[in-house]
Amino acid sequence: MVQAYILIQTEVGKAADVARHIAVLPGVTQAEDVTGPYDVIVRAEAKDVDELGKLVVARIQTVEGITRTLTCPIVHI
Repeated sequence: MVQAYILIQTEVGKAADVARHIAVLPGVTQAEDVTGPYDVIVRAEAKDVDELGKLVVARIQTVEGITRTLTCPIVHI
């Protein structure tokens, strides 16, 4: 299992809508609108890195109002 945080920038005024839309996607365990340089932070999980990439590119990045994403895989050192 691969887990990651996905940091999202949105169009002005779209953070809450984006977070609500993403929260119900399969593989997303949490989606919160936040303040700071990013507007939404998502925690997601997938069976492997390829599935995580598909989740980000095919499902999350296609949500209306998103301008940029940054995926940060969780590592256990």
